[in-house]
Order: sequence, then structure tokens, then C-alpha cells
Amino acid sequence: MNSINVTRAIRMPDLLRVGRYSKAPELGPHILFFSGGSALNQLSQKLKLYTHNSVHMVTPFDSGGSSAVLRKTFQMPSIGDLRSRLMALADDTLTGQPEVYQLFNHRLNKNTKNAELLTQLDAMCAGKDDMIRAIPNPMRRLIRTQLGYFREAMPTSFNLRAASIGNLILTGGYLNNHQHLDPIIFLFSKLVGVLGTVRATVNDNLSLGADLADGTRIIGQHRLTGKEHKPLTSPIKKIFLSTDPQRLLSAKAKLRKKNRKLITNAELICYPPGSFYTSLIANLLPEGVGKAIASNDCPKVYIPNLGQDPEQIGMTMDLSIRTLLDYLRVDAGLKLNAGRFINFILMDSRYQSPLNKPSSTLLNELGIQLIDTRLVSKSSAPRYDPELLIPALLSLT
Repeated sequence: MNSINVTRAIRMPDLLRVGRYSKAPELGPHILFFSGGSALNQLSQKLKLYTHNSVHMVTPFDSGGSSAVLRKTFQMPSIGDLRSRLMALADDTLTGQPEVYQLFNHRLNKNTKNAELLTQLDAMCAGKDDMIRAIPNPMRRLIRTQLGYFREAMPTSFNLRAASIGNLILTGGYLNNHQHLDPIIFLFSKLVGVLGTVRATVNDNLSLGADLADGTRIIGQHRLTGKEHKPLTSPIKKIFLSTDPQRLLSAKAKLRKKNRKLITNAELICYPPGSFYTSLIANLLPEGVGKAIASNDCPKVYIPNLGQDPEQIGMTMDLSIRTLLDYLRVDAGLKLNAGRFINFILMDSRYQSPLNKPSSTLLNELGIQLIDTRLVSKSSAPRYDPELLIPALLSLT
């Protein structure tokens, strides 16, 4: 049987298509995002109104904030960004589970003594805390079980100040399921009614590192983002994965079969805004990601950052596009056409600096189409407006 490629004209935005999705989001398109951090959470909260089938591949390499404490204590992948995305996609209406949603979003008081917080945690495990009592069985029993596993494994020196209850429940589930993230993410998704699919790209406990142009080597995702540490002063030359959080011990992570299937079945693949290296490129490092993307004939769209990302020192849009392609081709094949990986650049030129506009020379060379449309509103500037960006994405499906 011969294969036939069918193309169509794209209306931007396609309001008829968007309206159809909003009436039946359970039948919405499978849009897959490679991301991490919180950059996509606001968009995710709005996207669930149009599709319950979005897929979010999230990096488990975060080494900052409260995730760092859990990682160091239990030698585990990062779960903070996973929890954050799960909550962004959760059904927070009365038809969902508002009591569970409230519990999973709750943080312990950062100014309370640890002994008092331990008493509160013990009350939760025993089912005596008000937030726990508000949840009906069997969900209450499941939550108490996972929280109990965390409590049992928790060292006496563990600092509970500002700890996310959702993170503690995920950690308990991870320990209860033989150090596997997928089972507890699945359970967590069911408990809060996640309207989409969230997966860690890999299950491995690895650290992200980078070699800079000045010869410096840095290990630790939190040292690269410019948030918890001073911004980098030299451009990133290469990023890599390490089995050791302090020094380079090269690691090879491999994309699991179930995640490969999600990529190959996607109807639109999106490289969204966010930290360029630690959120986007980091997702592409595991073996098999680039091959899975290249094997899917669906449209692929890159949405560049607005403003300056601390990780993209001195990078023009052209260099960003070439760097993205370089990491994809390392896995899939250096000679593969750029069209196997990127078909569209989606941008709002009114808010792009001259350095953040792709050259027509590069776009013609690579066969990438630029879609310049309204994506930023007065109220959202200098960030993308989800109410504008989501219709643009849906129009490409």
C-alpha cells in the first residue's frame, strides 16, 4: 500500500477548530510538549479546557529548591516539576476532587518548628488531620499509605519546613514502588483527575551538567539556570548527564518504550518556551528521543523564548535553532533533513528583539516555515498569553 501525504491550508487562528475542541476536550488532540520547570504551567491550566489528551515529557534532573532535599536524602530523580505539572492539569472543578487537590497543593509552614511539623505529618499519616479526613475512602487510605512510606523512610534530621505534601506523597510512592516513578505518577494522576498525561522522560537518578565556552565545567541543573546561583558569564558549549552530582561520571539514559509510543503517536510535537538547556534540551538527551521524533510525520513547532534566557548567553535565534537540531540529530542521525524535527517557528515579532528573529537565509536553508502571529497581549507582556498561544497550537493539529 502506498502512503499519501495530505496537506491543508492553515488558518491562524482556526477558530472553528478551536471551538470544536472546546466543546469536546476529551476528544482533543494529542499535543506533546518537551518541558520542565514552571514555564508551561499557566498554559497547561488553560489547555485542559480544549484537550484532555496533551502529553508532557518532564525532565527529572532539577537539583534546586525542595526537590534538592528529597533527591539528596533518598537518591532519587526530581519530582517537584512533575508534581507541579500534574497539578496544573488537575481537574480543579467541583466535578473533580477538590479536597485531594487542596492537600496535594499544600505546603507546610516554613516558620514553624520542625517538631511541630512532624506532629502534623504524623496526624496526616494517622488520618487525623482535617485535610486528610475531608478525603473519602478509598482515596484517603491510598494517600495515607504513600505518606506513611515517606514517614517511615524519613531521617530524623529531615527538614519539613515549606515541604510540599504532594512531593512527600510522590516520594513515598516512589519508595513503595521499588524506585519507579511511573506507578505513583499514574496513581497521583487518578487521585487529582489529571486531564492529560505527564511522564518523566526517564526514571534515572541523574544530574545535569554543562561545559562552558571558557573551559569551566558545572554540575547541577540549579547552577545553570541563573535563579538560585548567579547567572552564567560564559556561553554553554555542551550539556550532559552524569551519575554523580559533584563530578562528571558520564551516563546514558534510554527512552522507555511507553514514552517512545507517546512521541510517535503525537499529533503535534512542541518545543515550548522555558529554560533552553535545562528544560528543553535536557529532555532530548536520552537515547531514542530524537529517533522517535524523526519517525513521527506530525507537525513539529518551536516556540522561542521571549526576552533573554540566562542559559542562552550570546545566542541568536539562528544559533538556537541550529543547537536544537544538533542535539536531535545526535540521536536520530546527522544527515537527517531538518524537516524531520522542526517544521514551524511560532513567534510574535512585535515582542522579539532583532537578535531573536530567525534569518530568512536559515529558514530557506532548513525548509522551516515562520508563523508570525499575535501571541502576546498587553496584559501578558512580556510573556506569551495562553489565550492566544493555545489557539495557535490547536490550529496546527
